[in-house]
Amino acid sequence: MTPTPQRKTSLIGNLIRGVLIGIVETIPGISGGTVALVVGIYQQLIESASALIHWGLSLIRGRRDDAREYWSHISWRLLIPLGLGMVAAVFTIAGPVVNLYETYPERMRSLFFGMVAASVMVPLLMVRDDVTYRNKRLGWRHLVMFLAGAVVAFVVLSLPATLALEPHWYIVLPAAAIAVSALVLPGLSGSLVLLTLGLYEPTLRAVETLDLGYLGVFLAGLALGAVVIVQCMKWLLEHHHATTLIILSGIMIGALRALWPYQNDDGALQPIDGGLGLNILLAIIGAAVVTTMVIADRKMSRRAPQPIH
Repeated sequence: MTPTPQRKTSLIGNLIRGVLIGIVETIPGISGGTVALVVGIYQQLIESASALIHWGLSLIRGRRDDAREYWSHISWRLLIPLGLGMVAAVFTIAGPVVNLYETYPERMRSLFFGMVAASVMVPLLMVRDDVTYRNKRLGWRHLVMFLAGAVVAFVVLSLPATLALEPHWYIVLPAAAIAVSALVLPGLSGSLVLLTLGLYEPTLRAVETLDLGYLGVFLAGLALGAVVIVQCMKWLLEHHHATTLIILSGIMIGALRALWPYQNDDGALQPIDGGLGLNILLAIIGAAVVTTMVIADRKMSRRAPQPIH
């Protein structure tokens, strides 16, 4: 196992990244994977998560030598502060942010629309930086994949959020497994998945009341989903790096459907009415924030020494 070299990140920086991911994971329409891309830890996160999964499986199978090998490839400097930041955000900051989103949905969607739209540049820049594609032209096949990703995401996110499933363990378990995909797949919102299945409010309520039974089943589902999705994404990034990133870019474009400011509580699109000027301004501000983050991150990445593996 030879991981892709990644720039060194600070503990405080990773803690802040975790807080950002934790916040957006509670807001329908925004993906934690998008944040991971924007803040420059996406591939490193996939590789460390994959190594952690293989380490655990190796221990279960009694393969201690393999376990030690995988252990050496886990970036605890990334995973621990990232996890702490996510947990801290979910139990503290995320609540007020969600309340703000529910109080001013149109304004907040405008802000997030601009942020996610600007985030599309990140995977596209990663394709440009891919040495295997640096001297090649992308063809019509890549354009078709980009458009296909956008169409599929748009159609899926246009499905009516009318399900009202009872939060039984056999419903919560697979729902959590699907929702965890949002940590890995930019453009897919875990909260939106839960909202579509009618489990958004029960899950937030379980967090607020510390319902350990519900949370235990939910965490088991997250672990199950992570094992499958992380391994799939790692394989795709290793064998079809640029193509995968292009498809992810299309998915992010299609996912903007969930953040269109003018929609009702059921997600049905509505005609543009008042407040257009302020919504455009908020979208521009959101895009400017993300663009600044991307530029700063890329400059830091070029200046920082690459770790030796």
